[in-house]
Amino acid sequence: MAVPDADLDSTVDDDAPEAYRDLMDQYARVSHLESGSGVLYWDQQVTMPEGGTPARGKQLAALSATTHEKLTGDAMADALAAAKDADLDAERAANVREIRRRHGRNRSLPESLVEELTEHQSHSQQVWQEAKGDDDFSRFAPALETLRDLHVDRAEAIDPDRPAYEVMYEDGEPYLPLDRLEEVFEELKAGLVPLIESIEAADRDLASPFVEAGPYDEETQRGLSEAVLDALAYPDDRGRIDVSAHPFTSGNQFDARITTRFKPEDPMDAFTATVHEFGHASYELGLPDGRFGEPLGASLSSGVHESQSRFWENHVARTEPFWEGFVDEANDHLGTDATAREAYEAVNQIYPDNLIRVEADELTYHLHIILRCEIDRAFVEGDVGVDEIPEVWNAKMDDYLGVVPDTDADGCLQDIHWSSRFAAFQGYTIGSVLAAQLDHAMREDLGDVDALIREGEFEPLWEWMTEHVHRHGRRYPTDELVEEATGEPLTAEYFLDYVEEKFGELYGL
Repeated sequence: MAVPDADLDSTVDDDAPEAYRDLMDQYARVSHLESGSGVLYWDQQVTMPEGGTPARGKQLAALSATTHEKLTGDAMADALAAAKDADLDAERAANVREIRRRHGRNRSLPESLVEELTEHQSHSQQVWQEAKGDDDFSRFAPALETLRDLHVDRAEAIDPDRPAYEVMYEDGEPYLPLDRLEEVFEELKAGLVPLIESIEAADRDLASPFVEAGPYDEETQRGLSEAVLDALAYPDDRGRIDVSAHPFTSGNQFDARITTRFKPEDPMDAFTATVHEFGHASYELGLPDGRFGEPLGASLSSGVHESQSRFWENHVARTEPFWEGFVDEANDHLGTDATAREAYEAVNQIYPDNLIRVEADELTYHLHIILRCEIDRAFVEGDVGVDEIPEVWNAKMDDYLGVVPDTDADGCLQDIHWSSRFAAFQGYTIGSVLAAQLDHAMREDLGDVDALIREGEFEPLWEWMTEHVHRHGRRYPTDELVEEATGEPLTAEYFLDYVEEKFGELYGL
């Protein structure tokens, strides 16, 4: 998708009331400081030498303290008060609503706590990476416990009258109630568990042409990742691909960077991770340039963000039409001779015995998420001690997936998330559910989406997502955005129908 040239001066609303313009000037400084912190985080994960962690922690802590001061200080409070009675249109009112919500959540936080938490997060990520490399959870446990305590202190400072976990959850999902999420989880368990059991009983082997032809070096796999990004029109002037311990995306509408990682024996692992992160980048790049620094120029929530990554990964790159158009490119890079059908089967195998979430198939993935959310909440609420996490993790893996990891590196140490925050895993499942609902609505509007995918015409798909999701930024709360985009509230119905049809055909159910 072509990305237009930017004019940041267009963010100034000359015709807006003076009180509103003053508020937006105040908030832009907050937003730009946070954007700068994001670049430092990216650097820490991708290019910073290992010994740089202590200094980076201090740098990020200083930035977070300054950001907090500007977000919660008297100048911001006065600007919000002045804007309260201003005559604003719907978009400007949404900007004010979002700034007021953030100011209200953070104004009771001590600056010292904000600074200490940020510094400890930076430290924890380095400790996690070392502990995972050494397969030594005990090395990470003290940092994890301290991080939990700091997050609980933060949640209690924000709202002492509600459970800390609920307050933490709203950091990522401010507008989707926790009880609605729990309903979705129950619907998914009721639908997915019997479907997975039927697939296991079918005892049907799908093709594995890429695994059988391996291993593959990093240069070969990187070439394939770059090829699919070129096909999807990921813009070179506003993005880049690098390698990190855990794939992630960082940036904004001008600079949306992605990372991936490579497994020598399975090139589809990096391939799907790359497309997944492209989906995140597509959201950032689809945000309006002229709203940079405003809530209307920022993504809405973790669940909505994941809907974009899961859409491109599952509803595009894991489809048979995609491989009918892309299999020759993959064969050229990998030195294989797979057919489109074989490639389609290869990226859709169900592996109930897989230990790793980011390598999980489309169905068992959500059991990985549910068990993490359950442990996450129990740990935050004090029902599980830090030293109990490996044992509880293994028991839930056995219960939900029938497999137990031999090492903590493949178990409770595999995810980076606990080195920074809690109540963060739900967004992946919300995103998958919403991706299916958006896919259904897109097909209603565009017609033969499969033909577009087969021909490599991805721009209409990206433009549809930009029109219905990206361009709104934070204008609407989640429930209103979903209705605006799809015409109905969030529902798991489309996701369950989609997986039952897709995997029923693949496994002959």
